[in-house]
Amino acid sequence: MPPAPELFTWEFATDPYPAYAWLREHSPVHRTTLPSGVEAWLVTRYADAKQALADARLSKNPAHHAEPAHAKGRTGIPGERKAELMTHLLNIDPPDHTRLRRLVSKAFTPRRIAEFAPRVQELTDRLIDSFAQKGEADLIHEFAFPLPIYAICDLLGVPREDQDDFRDWAGMMIRHGGGPRGGVARSVKKMRGYLLELIHRKRENPGDDLISGLIRASDDGEHLTENEAAAMAFILLFAGFETTVNLIGNGVHTLLGHPEQRERLQRSLAAGETELLATGVEELLRYDGPVELATWRFATEALTIGGQPVAEGDPVLVVLAAADRDPERFAAPDTLDLSRRDNQHLGYGHGIHYCLGAPLARLEGQAALATLLKRLPDLRLAVEPADLRWRGGLIMRGLRTLPVEFTPEAVPGEGDALSTL
Repeated sequence: MPPAPELFTWEFATDPYPAYAWLREHSPVHRTTLPSGVEAWLVTRYADAKQALADARLSKNPAHHAEPAHAKGRTGIPGERKAELMTHLLNIDPPDHTRLRRLVSKAFTPRRIAEFAPRVQELTDRLIDSFAQKGEADLIHEFAFPLPIYAICDLLGVPREDQDDFRDWAGMMIRHGGGPRGGVARSVKKMRGYLLELIHRKRENPGDDLISGLIRASDDGEHLTENEAAAMAFILLFAGFETTVNLIGNGVHTLLGHPEQRERLQRSLAAGETELLATGVEELLRYDGPVELATWRFATEALTIGGQPVAEGDPVLVVLAAADRDPERFAAPDTLDLSRRDNQHLGYGHGIHYCLGAPLARLEGQAALATLLKRLPDLRLAVEPADLRWRGGLIMRGLRTLPVEFTPEAVPGEGDALSTL
């Protein structure tokens, strides 16, 4: 057997798919040492991944980690333990998970998301307005990043005058070590303090927003505590913005690298159709999705995954990016096909931990891509593809920057004087 490829290098981050193809073929449940020093199993085949995501013996609670307590801080979101923000859906199991998800679902309804669509479109247009006349932009920092931040802040009920603070804190959180030492933990702590204060204000003066809905939500008379509500608001913000940043950034990057598929989508949008946009976003989620690995799971007992024995207490990471390119599940998995029908990808997970915010992310992704392609039809990379850099980090997959060029939009009013001559 050829030697295993090196994982988690900068070269790997640029294109992990050949390495994942090797793992699927030669070591589908693979023991590795992560950059943090934690040893974990990587699950790479679709069938094994889907089974593992729904396996109740794989707990989300870090208390089941077999390593010493000091290692537990390296298996979640930096700073969440010290900030007392651990009680959220990504870290708990039934029955607590069932109770909290039911409570949150009452506030995070499909109707609320559908009613939010005009605001998402307004934000999308406003952000494009800010750079459309320049002829160039960094689509990550000027578009893909601020769109979901402002959207989730609006949905949560964060006042407009406070949203730039959230943008700063969120920016620190997605740098994955690229900022000052301890910056992520400090940002998480500041966010917790603000959320607790906001929850207190919403209790006294509720509104028609998600945090007010979380406070009102009850199940057999049982309400979320303030700490639970803060943790839930935190994870909705954290999980709800970086995934969408990467969905938009990775999606645009993929379309720019596949001009025939991009032109096909532009023709469909110009004809007023929406079907290809909907299937296209699902294909972009499969082909180069925003979440590379599912969040941590820990074996509560000895078990077998894909024929591989896994010991009690071992961490297990399901590699969504590998599973979604498994040729045993997807025909021509390395080919981008925006009209792909049989596309039950795992980009937003599977089972009881399926992403609660997936409808919002899809709404934002569709609005962002459709509006960009219609308003800036000759969008193109402003650098060589090899010069792009991907953010470091274990769970998420996204670009640091995405410099683009395009024909500037005309300034409103230009040519009006000529037209009257």
